[in-house]
Amino acid sequence: MSTAQRTAQQDSIITATLPHVIFDGWGLTALKRGAVEAGLKESDAERLFPNGARDAVAHFIALADRLMVEDLATHDLSKLKHREKIALVVRLRLERWTAQRDAVRRALALAPLPSMAAPSLQGWYGTVDAMWRAVGDKSIDFSFYTKRMLLAGIYGGTLLYWLNDKSADCAATWAFLDRGIDDVMQIPKLKSRVQSRLPDPRRLVERLSALKMRRA
Repeated sequence: MSTAQRTAQQDSIITATLPHVIFDGWGLTALKRGAVEAGLKESDAERLFPNGARDAVAHFIALADRLMVEDLATHDLSKLKHREKIALVVRLRLERWTAQRDAVRRALALAPLPSMAAPSLQGWYGTVDAMWRAVGDKSIDFSFYTKRMLLAGIYGGTLLYWLNDKSADCAATWAFLDRGIDDVMQIPKLKSRVQSRLPDPRRLVERLSALKMRRA
């Protein structure tokens, strides 16, 4: 079986499994049901997800990332501002799974478990990295890391808000997302203001040198 065929089967099982997660969790029981509904055998669930919930959640995150990129590709980003691109990609990442929020919530609940810590962190980084790359980020300097750190905070806060949002079409979540981006956009401005009020380091050194010479 090719890698593409294996991934396609895993995708079909995860998609069919999501409605069962609310009742059976992310374990093999739900995965076996998903496999049968996807037209495969129960044994295929164990074959394709040998580590059960650990593999299933990791694949779900990867699947969501791939679909997010595909969804974004259907939009014209050429006329959007940078902050609008970020808002759009975060929104697309969540909107597709509105009907499966319970499954997402159950996946997050597993994150603190020792066996899930590493794949959860890897998945989290993979998502924000995919978001930046999808909107055209090509940075290779230090900003590469700061951008992902800032977006991780925005996405994480929005995700938690979205999970409990009861507003129509999750309008409150998107307003929350916009406020989060606004806050982050203020950081460079605040940094510039602080730096403008600080003394020039070169002048400070000159003053200290002059003071030492006077004392001498």
